[in-house]
Amino acid sequence: MTDDTVIETAPAQAPIPAQRPSDTASVARRLEAILLILDEPQSLVSLAAAVGAPVPAVRQAVEALVADYDGQTGGPVRGFELREVGGGWRLYVREEYDDVVGEFVNTQAPSRLSQAALETLAVIAYKQPVTRGQVASIRAVNVDSVVRTLLARGLITEVFTDPETGAIHYGTTDQLLVNLGINSLDELPHISPLLDDGSDGFDGEVLK
Repeated sequence: MTDDTVIETAPAQAPIPAQRPSDTASVARRLEAILLILDEPQSLVSLAAAVGAPVPAVRQAVEALVADYDGQTGGPVRGFELREVGGGWRLYVREEYDDVVGEFVNTQAPSRLSQAALETLAVIAYKQPVTRGQVASIRAVNVDSVVRTLLARGLITEVFTDPETGAIHYGTTDQLLVNLGINSLDELPHISPLLDDGSDGFDGEVLK
């Protein structure tokens, strides 16, 4: 007769996630990838969470990118800049190249706007200045890609940024007036007559 020997094994441990490099160069490269897709300024804390690096490392990387884009490190001054607006950071076209970008957008072959783009443009036209979040709330859908399309077409522009929240407020441009064949937004049709007054839901009952 033999004794049964019970061998206890240590419980399996969850794998330790690989640490991302926190040196300035590595963090800066990851930041560039994130900055390229941002539509609104992001705080250092948000950027740190996005790239998986400590806030001090992200701050150093941001400073390094600003210096690089501004030509302070021996390279050329870029056509874009990393700017802090409303407590957040985002890439912007340098002001001296606004005309170049505008001319490029206006010379692109025009194409019809989607229904979603037309609805978003209408909300901005009647509610401006309005944030992207407010437009999304009114339309009950995400409008990020539509807003980018309208910006690229030169039909809307960034009017100002809220200093407290960093939210960008959008408005329409003179290009929209040209496309509509009107001189000012005052010539837009009044929207009230176009809205359903809800009377259909009362089965013909007359309210007194």
